Amino acid sequence: MSGHSKWSTIKRAKGITDAKRGALFTKVAREISVAARQGGGDPDANYRLRLAIEKARSVNMPADNIKRTIDKATGGGEAEQYEEIVYEGYGPGGVAVLVEAQTDNRNRTAAEVRSMFTKAGGQLAGSGAVAWQFEPRGLIEVPRDGVDADEVALSAIDAGAEDVDTDGEDRIEIYTTPHDLETVRRALEAAGVPVESAESTMVAKQTVELDSSKARQALRLVEQLEDLDDVQRVTANFDIPEDVYAEVAG
Repeated sequence: MSGHSKWSTIKRAKGITDAKRGALFTKVAREISVAARQGGGDPDANYRLRLAIEKARSVNMPADNIKRTIDKATGGGEAEQYEEIVYEGYGPGGVAVLVEAQTDNRNRTAAEVRSMFTKAGGQLAGSGAVAWQFEPRGLIEVPRDGVDADEVALSAIDAGAEDVDTDGEDRIEIYTTPHDLETVRRALEAAGVPVESAESTMVAKQTVELDSSKARQALRLVEQLEDLDDVQRVTANFDIPEDVYAEVAG
């Protein structure tokens, strides 16, 4: 199973409590707001906004909430202004960590992120220190149930996908360039392939192996960073040992 598949499975296994759902709605609304302010409120003409709306729907965010967020961001009123920042650092075992944030207070967010790294025995690093170890990709997930994995892979490659991972237990992962994500998604849907999610993401070029103890520490750091209100996404380049994966995802 690929590293990304393990991350995804762990998150699904943990589920979303009501408290975390509220926090997730806040994060998704912030992404919608930034996308709408930057590219306009029409999802047909604003690809980033369309992805944000699809993510909101995937977590059952009410349609009225989505509409209000877009209207507020594009209405020229006193909508909150968010700055996009990427923090880079080293976690337990020296793993590389990217933290993507959207904030209305840079000093607050930097202090919170730095505190999390320090408590975990890691440290923040300068811009560019670890970013070179990751690359932007488009990621499409297709549920395995009721589909022919080989046919899905062929359809994806024909549509322009760069890579297809069919080793996951319950999902097929399709990787594209960021530019080709929407083209491949539409082609798959036109071919009758059930697309569960499509998003722009960061993927580690290579992963590092940690022992079980360090892996648990690194997982805790990722979870604590993700729980911060201003943090949208955390990406790390360590693989999860099978015993830790079974313990957390089981």
